[in-house]
Formats: sequence, C-alpha cells, structure tokens
Amino acid sequence: MSKKGQHVVPNKGEWSVKKAGASKASSTHATQAEAIKAATKVAQNQKTELYIHGRDGRIRERNSYGNDPHPPKG
Repeated sequence: MSKKGQHVVPNKGEWSVKKAGASKASSTHATQAEAIKAATKVAQNQKTELYIHGRDGRIRERNSYGNDPHPPKG
C-alpha cells in the first residue's frame, strides 16, 4: 500500500479500512460494502483517494475525493 489515501482490504474473512502506510486497521467490518461506506466518509473528510481491493488483494477500483491527478476533460 504505497499510495496515499484509504484502502479497503480483505482481513481474515472480514474487511478492514487502512490508511496508506499504517500497520493497523482504522476499522474492521463484516462486509466489503460496510468497509467501503466507512472508508468513503474518511476519504471525503480528508480529501484523499479511496482504493478498494478485491479478495486477492489487488486494487480493483479507486475513487478520488481530493485533488484528482487525472480530472475528466470537458
């Protein structure tokens, strides 16, 4: 997890929300949907990125709630 922001990651059958670079989870949830909801609130408040990992640990989706490095054109 080298990218700054909030990460939703699998954790022993549950889902955790971790700040990039943190060794401990800021919260743990029974479902990925609950973890995404919690992480979205934090990312919006901190104006950072949200990275959603799949069960395999790879990033499957990301959302920007701050300075988007690649804003849409038009």
